[in-house]
Amino acid sequence: MRNSYPAWLYALIIVVVLGMGLYAAPNLFPEDPSVQVGDPMTGEVDQNIRDLMDTILSAQGVTPKQVEEQEDGQVLLRFETSDDQARAADILRNALDDTHTVALNLAPATPNWLRAINGQPMALGLDLRGGVHFLMEVDLEAVVGTAMERYSNELRRLLREERYTFDSVERGPDYLEVRFTAEADRNAVEGWLNRQYRGELAWEARGSGEDSRLVAVLEDEHLTELRRQALQQNISTLRSRVDELGVAEPIIAQQGEHRIVVQLPGVQDTARAKEVIGATATLEFRMVSESGDAFEADASGRAPSGTRLYHERDGTPVLLQRQVMLTGDYITDASSGIAQDTGGPAVFINLDGQGARIFSRVTADNVGRLMATVFIETTTETVEEDGEPVMRTSRSEEVINVARINEPLGRRFQISGLDSTREARNLALLLRAGALAAPMSIVEERTVGPSLGQENIDRGMQSVVIGFILVMIFMILYYRVFGVVANVALALNLIIIVAVLSMLQATLTLPGIAGIVLTVGMAVDANVLIFERIREEIRNGLSPQAAISSGYDRAFTTIADANITTLIAALVLFLFGTGPIKGFAITLSIGIIASMFTAIIVTRAIINLTYGRQRRLTRLAI
Repeated sequence: MRNSYPAWLYALIIVVVLGMGLYAAPNLFPEDPSVQVGDPMTGEVDQNIRDLMDTILSAQGVTPKQVEEQEDGQVLLRFETSDDQARAADILRNALDDTHTVALNLAPATPNWLRAINGQPMALGLDLRGGVHFLMEVDLEAVVGTAMERYSNELRRLLREERYTFDSVERGPDYLEVRFTAEADRNAVEGWLNRQYRGELAWEARGSGEDSRLVAVLEDEHLTELRRQALQQNISTLRSRVDELGVAEPIIAQQGEHRIVVQLPGVQDTARAKEVIGATATLEFRMVSESGDAFEADASGRAPSGTRLYHERDGTPVLLQRQVMLTGDYITDASSGIAQDTGGPAVFINLDGQGARIFSRVTADNVGRLMATVFIETTTETVEEDGEPVMRTSRSEEVINVARINEPLGRRFQISGLDSTREARNLALLLRAGALAAPMSIVEERTVGPSLGQENIDRGMQSVVIGFILVMIFMILYYRVFGVVANVALALNLIIIVAVLSMLQATLTLPGIAGIVLTVGMAVDANVLIFERIREEIRNGLSPQAAISSGYDRAFTTIADANITTLIAALVLFLFGTGPIKGFAITLSIGIIASMFTAIIVTRAIINLTYGRQRRLTRLAI
């Protein structure tokens, strides 16, 4: 009896092993601390700026290891240490001011020939690569005010369109009030409002005669749904903003009923991350009121009916109509640049189809009049009151631009009046990513430095290596030649895990390393079952060749049963776990599948090549 695989199976094993080794290779090349410089408009950096950067850095004694031009025209400067990287970034920011963006980066050092086949190193999690961890608390109470603002604007428009007679629509902190000068007018509109807002607003008639009113509050179920939607929209918006930062494999997840966890591996500029993630900014477009005196209203603190008092950035008061022409909800894209008419920073805005129709109609009706752009920013901070942390939200509204409508505006237009190109870039980013549905505050912030991440990597690798060596020694001492074969399969198992994680760009965390260590033991466990079965068959009197064949065949069922059971457990962990738990489940699953391949197919191929062709085999080194 002879043990042998067909030639195609040997060829398949060789191809798989070489392929896995190739895609695991990028992890041998560490990342370089880098600084990325680009023009905020075009991204490209001209030769004069490059010469200036080289001169300034040389004068300060900071020399890049390598300078690369990227595909989009930006310049990437690689450095030997993170200290040199930080010094270079500070120097370039001061020298280039706001004319160019200067961002910290960790650039892969993968050779070009590996990049050509899409070979990339594993993505490392926050605990390995370093980065920043935020715990954000969402102010869900602010959802009520936002909803009431939206309903009040919508209600004024609908009542006018339906030609109902009313005096005014007022908005309170958590209620709406429609005032009438006659009870008959109130009675005429009450039934229509109940039908129009069924399930959303609960209406109650109050007063009589000239003091007739309809007061509305949010239905409980609708309020619960609005809060849930606000939390989900904030998570979605945060994902979009993090994508703008270019963070690989971020973790953004809900924690509890009103908190969100944000983990950004590899982010070194934490101030920039906080600025982008925590900001709440949007725009409103309102017509400038032609009735009333803004300075008189500013002095008295009372604005005429139907208007609101705002201030421009230089402090000049301006009266705007209460009715909002358009909000930032209709914006689909925004980019920063330089206004051709003023030469100052500007944001170029694109609207969706509905927004374009609304804006075109209202601007056509108001050609020749002044329109203002209101910039609204909400900031939230946690302060201590009576020894307890209290979240305090402040909302600032200022007019950043007043311009005369010379012609109807459509899908694309620009706004100017911004202080700097940096402000224009930030506003464009926030408008692209969408507005937060409710303000948030950072209640916990942790920064994991690259040095701590490197220590975690070193300790994790140390645990893998020590476990690997101890297992290898045991297998060689106990199973001799078969133990050597098992060790070869074990090494291939680790290579396959690293290669698959690299190909999938799955994030490796400390729990993921724990999953790899566990897989090392499980991979050897399969070989132990096979080898013990072979020894048992030899003791039962079978020939060595027959014992090899029977050992692999009979152990397969037990190995498959154990591994499938573990795979089911890993799948449950992945489906119901979050963050690090998912990382553990992924590496464990990959390790189990890889161990099935190496422990059963690869080891048998090596055993077949070693013993399979010996017809007079009388003894096995097992």
